[in-house]
Amino acid sequence: MDTNLKYRHELKFLINRQQYFILRQRLTNLMDYDRHALNGEYRIRSLYFDDIDNSALHEKLGGIRQRCKYRIRIYNEQDNVIHFEKKIKLNDYVAKVKERITFDMYRSILTGDFQILHIPEKPLLMELYQQMNHRLLRPKVIVDYVREPFVFPNGNVRITFDKELRTGLHAVDIFDPDLKPVPAIGDRLIILEVKYDEFVPETIRAALQLEGLSRQSASKYVICRKFLKENSWEDY
Repeated sequence: MDTNLKYRHELKFLINRQQYFILRQRLTNLMDYDRHALNGEYRIRSLYFDDIDNSALHEKLGGIRQRCKYRIRIYNEQDNVIHFEKKIKLNDYVAKVKERITFDMYRSILTGDFQILHIPEKPLLMELYQQMNHRLLRPKVIVDYVREPFVFPNGNVRITFDKELRTGLHAVDIFDPDLKPVPAIGDRLIILEVKYDEFVPETIRAALQLEGLSRQSASKYVICRKFLKENSWEDY
């Protein structure tokens, strides 16, 4: 484990609408909404990348315990904040490294001009530059959903309900005004994520009743990738 990174626990569950309503009501009395959430929610849209061997996809499907994914992420379809992120998974721990990019940089990346990432003082962008040139890291799929986030300071707990998961199919421009993502899972299914540093306070753990929920890998990237026509179903 890289001690220079801040790793957190991450647990994922697939729940139905009835469970969602019950859990949300309990959490509303215990936790606060994330201050960035307008009316309690915001939309997340990510463009995920993978290399020539689809390593991120196959490592996830193969249950590899140490892996990473690259993505560009925006919020509420706005271009004022654009991050290129690397999400690192180690067993049940996750860490994230991110670098802010401009809209012009995003456009250059989308057109294949990776030289824009050659910035030696920014290690993540240099890593991406190398990956794009040597591993042919390229955009693969758009993942789009609505997030309802709750936060609690003790234990640095963050609980999110991710709803309306949609895939952009073969589209790769997250700012395309004509983009019409399609549902990727049933409309009654919601992904519950529980992230924390060292512990979940007992009041919150009791409200969630985590022991009664079924843990899932629930990778949004994998769920959305399954819709691409070039997939070989033998790989799944």
